[in-house]
Amino acid sequence: RMSLLTHPKIASNITDLIGRTPLLRLNKVNPAGNAEVLLKLESMEPCSSVKDRIGFSMIDAAEKRGTIVPGRTVLVEPTSGNTGVALAMVAAARGYTLILIMPDSMSLERRVLFRAFGAKLVLTPAAKGMKGAIRKAESIVASTPDAFMLQQFENPDNVHIHYTTTGPEVWEQTDGAVDVFLGGVGTGGTITGSCKFLKEKNPALKAIAVEPEESPVLSGGNPGPHKIQGIGAGFIPKNCDMSIVDEVIKVHSSDAIAMARRLAAEEGVLCGFSSGAAVTAALRVAARPEMAGKRIVCVIPSFGERYLSSALFSEITDEVRAQVAEDVPE
Repeated sequence: RMSLLTHPKIASNITDLIGRTPLLRLNKVNPAGNAEVLLKLESMEPCSSVKDRIGFSMIDAAEKRGTIVPGRTVLVEPTSGNTGVALAMVAAARGYTLILIMPDSMSLERRVLFRAFGAKLVLTPAAKGMKGAIRKAESIVASTPDAFMLQQFENPDNVHIHYTTTGPEVWEQTDGAVDVFLGGVGTGGTITGSCKFLKEKNPALKAIAVEPEESPVLSGGNPGPHKIQGIGAGFIPKNCDMSIVDEVIKVHSSDAIAMARRLAAEEGVLCGFSSGAAVTAALRVAARPEMAGKRIVCVIPSFGERYLSSALFSEITDEVRAQVAEDVPE
């Protein structure tokens, strides 16, 4: 029972430290009288994002099935960023060659991180979105011997790790007192797996998905460009089980960015674009009269330091670049 929420005293591998992330109560940003909002800090994973869970599970499960072999299989994955970082960490620890394909709109930090872990990087035109990166990955697999594509958008090991870890952790951490589970949808794995478990425990639990207002495909709208890195892929992923989702909330990129900045400045929680989107949506739900006295768990998918070169911190970057040294008294 302890192992669900405690790390080993001494880990034998970096992957032993994935999961078991803390819950943090939102304070200043959540007005008095609102429902309680708890943040599931996936930003505190070994590689600073919720994707560490699936980076591990997709490789580990395929290895256990004998589908992939360290030192022989070449792993290939199209990724908008954090899944690539997680896969690169696990591939480095397990001894795999990894080729990552991503749109060239993704942050510089992510590219550097991939290379730091020894992964190979292929960039595709931003205008072609994730679909373009997926097509490129498929062509690389077709022309590379012993290549294997993990396919985070449809790989059931993605959903399964959230069903066996994220959901149970939330249930244990809240002692079963959770009314809403809310998170952004990238692959759909987090909300589908976590809520499948949580609804088995409490059928009254509400699952709320968050997507960019500019690309509202879960709501039946058309895909479009947006700035919320990591969610809003422009299609409904196979790993997103919409029968589990009770409501979809649309958040504009500008609101997500403003909230991510507020979370750092007012709560000391440094996080990314999709965290800002999730908290924006959580606060809208928390303000509903029928939510009084209830509890919302909101996923914070990634740490803000990964976005220093992005629009999230562009104003601060310009400001500190222009800053000059002050005189020091003799």
